[in-house]
Parts: sequence; structure tokens; C-alpha cells
Amino acid sequence: MIFNEGDPAQESYVIQKGQVEIRRNGRLLDTLSEKSIFGEMALIDHAPRAATAVAATDVALVPVAEKQFLFLVSQTPYFALNVMRVLARRLRSANGAT
Repeated sequence: MIFNEGDPAQESYVIQKGQVEIRRNGRLLDTLSEKSIFGEMALIDHAPRAATAVAATDVALVPVAEKQFLFLVSQTPYFALNVMRVLARRLRSANGAT
């Protein structure tokens, strides 16, 4: 278990190695692999976790706290664009759009 839906959220994660399942209300939403980011909403709105993250395999994660996130966004615009693309893809998926 990496975090549970409803937990306080203070950091996001990048998967360095392995796979992570994202679940909501016990239902599998996505299985993420290496170089994927998850938990990014924590850095944007500080609301409790919207989903549960579970290691599906042995994983190596890189935590990204708000201070690091702000630095990456300010110094690497492509990083910010990538996070926005992830958020947009997940929002479309949640709304049933393709």
C-alpha cells in the first residue's frame, strides 16, 4: 500500500521501477509503469487523496514534494506541460471520453 483514498496528500511520486495500481472505491482505474507520475493532484490542491495507490510489483518510487515540484515547474516548462497532459488524460478517462 502506497497510500489510501482519503489520506492526507503532500507529495506525488514518479515510478522508477515496477508497476502501481490506482484504485477508487475498490475498482481498478489504471496500472502505471516506469516513468509514470501519480498523486500529482496533491501538489495542486492539497485535498485528501482521491484514489488508492498499491504496488502491483516490487517498486522503486521517487517522491516529489511541493518544493521540488515548484522548482521543476519553474525551471523545466516541459515538466509542467507533462503533468498537465497526465491530468487531462485522467480527467477525460474519468468522464468517459477518449
